[in-house]
Amino acid sequence: MNANTGMRALPVRAANGWMVRLADVNRELWLLLSLFIIAGILNRLVASHGMVLGFYTLPTLFSAYVFGRTHAVLTAIGSVLLVVIVTIANPVLFVHSTASGMDKWFDLGVWAGLLTVTAYFMGTLYERKEIHVRELRRTYFGVLTILQQFVSNDEYTHNHSNRVAFYAVSIANRMGFDEDRVDDVRAAALLHDIGKLDTSRELLYKATSLTPEETAEMRRHVRKGVSMLEPVGGSLGRVIPIILAHHERHDGSGYESLKGEEIPLEAQILAVADAFDTLTSDRPYRRAVTSFEAKRLIDSGSGTNFEPKVVEAFTAAFNAREMDIPEGLSL
Repeated sequence: MNANTGMRALPVRAANGWMVRLADVNRELWLLLSLFIIAGILNRLVASHGMVLGFYTLPTLFSAYVFGRTHAVLTAIGSVLLVVIVTIANPVLFVHSTASGMDKWFDLGVWAGLLTVTAYFMGTLYERKEIHVRELRRTYFGVLTILQQFVSNDEYTHNHSNRVAFYAVSIANRMGFDEDRVDDVRAAALLHDIGKLDTSRELLYKATSLTPEETAEMRRHVRKGVSMLEPVGGSLGRVIPIILAHHERHDGSGYESLKGEEIPLEAQILAVADAFDTLTSDRPYRRAVTSFEAKRLIDSGSGTNFEPKVVEAFTAAFNAREMDIPEGLSL
């Protein structure tokens, strides 16, 4: 892919980023608008002759929990403005309609202040939780990387797993996976060959065709890897089905004869990423092919070896140069 193609890809990628962001904003606005409508309906049902301010705190609480401090404060301000407008338009709806004018607005001011303060602090708690989760996520993948370095029998297996993780994450992002699913794909990619720890280097580096017995031994690395990970549990428990099925083929001709939707989508992403790196890497038994030839081979395997939706996402990522490993990460 030449430099001009890369330059053309940059505006497209930026445009896609803006479109994704706009979609996120629209989703947030619709959610908040829905909550305001729900609060109004509840107010109508519970107190048809007055305004129950407590209902108008619901959008703020939701915004703080889901979107963070900035959204929560803005939602609180929106709630206050909405209540003020409604109160001015129809004063009898205010819950303390028997109070004097000044008392009514004082109560409303106190409620508005408390709501804004609540929004700020609840949003702050949410953001601190998010920071903590991100730190735990970085630690988790740091530990996985260290583990993967220790258990790799050879430099190729170690570097192969890192590259496959990069490719798999690019494809998963193209398919619109959320952060947790992307993390599972990355973890599975880093550890998908962990079972080769018990495979001899002679077999791994054999330059000639494998015998049926040797082929069976190589295939056992998947089950061996799963056996190593099962006692760990926790988050790694989610990646076991992915690792177990990453050598399955869409048409059912893989290791365990699973096919189509029987294969986890994450495993089908891993299969494409694994195949792309294997094809573009030198091995003892064959020379590497170019990335374009590897893409052509993967495209030709759509519907047989690979899930068509995954191949489509892979192709889109490839054309957008998202499968190009940055220089700082070259392995």
